[in-house]
Amino acid sequence: MRVCLLASGSKGNAIYIESAETRILVDAGLSARETAARLAGIGVDPERLDALLITHEHGDHCRGLGPMARRYNLPVYLTPGTRQALPNPGRIEGFSEFEAGDAIELRDLLIQTFPLTHDAAAPAGFSIDTCEGRISIATDLGIATRLVAERLKQSRVLILESNHDETMLRDGPYPWPLKQRVRSNHGHLSNAASSELLQGLLWEGLEAVFLAHLSEVNNLPKLAEQCARQVLDRQNACAPTLILGAQHQASACFEQ
Repeated sequence: MRVCLLASGSKGNAIYIESAETRILVDAGLSARETAARLAGIGVDPERLDALLITHEHGDHCRGLGPMARRYNLPVYLTPGTRQALPNPGRIEGFSEFEAGDAIELRDLLIQTFPLTHDAAAPAGFSIDTCEGRISIATDLGIATRLVAERLKQSRVLILESNHDETMLRDGPYPWPLKQRVRSNHGHLSNAASSELLQGLLWEGLEAVFLAHLSEVNNLPKLAEQCARQVLDRQNACAPTLILGAQHQASACFEQ
C-alpha cells in the first residue's frame, strides 16, 4: 500500500494510491505535465496508472482530467452529475459513471462511493478496500454526515479535509459571501470540524491521517496540526502518522 497527496489546496488536488495490483489517481487538479513530474518525484511512472477517479467538477480537482485521460489512456470514474458539469474536458473515450453510493470493483480494489455535501453537482467520497486495508477520502464537504462517518470507519489510512481556521476565515480578506460559502453546510470543513470527525474514527488499526485541502489564506499548517494532535494525544487506541498536504509539493508518502 502506498498513499501520497501529490497536491492539496485550492489551486489543485491529486491523490496517488497504490495497492498490490493497482495504481490510481483520485482527482486531477494539476496540469498533466505537473502531475507526471510529481509522480516521477515519488518514483511512479504515470504510464503505469490504471484509472482516474474524480470527486467533483471544480477546476482544482479536474483541471488536468482530459489531458491525463488521453495521454495515459485512463478510464475516468465519476458521477453522471459531475460528468455533465465538467468544464470542457475534451474528447474522452473511457468514462465510467457511478451513482454516489455505488460500489466499484477495480482489479484488486473494492471502492465504496458515498455522497458529500459540497456546492458541486454530485460530489463523492471514496472508501477503498485493498488486501492491505482501507484507504478513505473525504475532502470538500461542508459537514460530515452520519453516512460519511460510517463509510470512513475502520480505515487504515484517512485523508480528511482540514480547510480553515474559523478565526482566520472570519477575520481574513475574503468577501463576506465567500466566507459564508466556505463555512456553510456545502462549503469546507474547518480544523475543528475535521478533528471532531477524526475523534469518532480512531481505532487500533488506524496508521496514517492526511490533512488535506488546507487554505493558504485562511489556515496555517501548524494550526491544522495542533487541532488534530489534540485529538490524537488524548487517546491510547492508536498512534497514526500525521501527514499534512501542501499545494506546491507532494506530501510524504505512507508506505507499508
